Amino acid sequence: MIGGRAGHERRKWSRLPLAIPVFVRSRDSKGKEFLEFATALNVSAGGMLVAIRRLLPAIAQIRLEIPSAPVAALAMLPRASRSLRAKALRTTPADGYYLLGLKFARPLLLSPSPTPGRRKIASAV
Repeated sequence: MIGGRAGHERRKWSRLPLAIPVFVRSRDSKGKEFLEFATALNVSAGGMLVAIRRLLPAIAQIRLEIPSAPVAALAMLPRASRSLRAKALRTTPADGYYLLGLKFARPLLLSPSPTPGRRKIASAV
């Protein structure tokens, strides 16, 4: 196999198959700013896969905005990320959409998930 070994996983973090609505803000190939509603198809601490209707330049800088309802009770919780910076790593055409592989500017977690096979057995509580 050219470019890598079969069965070798390069990702640092596990992906979660979640459908999350997101707003994608970036610039098109002509430099014009746009805002488009899209859907994240899977998410990890390092990035996400987004289905979007427009083709973006190969190394587009992107701001993702995750919509949420204004809930007063959430004001007491620690601030969660609702706006994320990312860059496009790859774009794949798929049935009228483009699947955009994104890498976050800063990972959502400080360290990668543990390697498979190493699990916490019991809680300290």
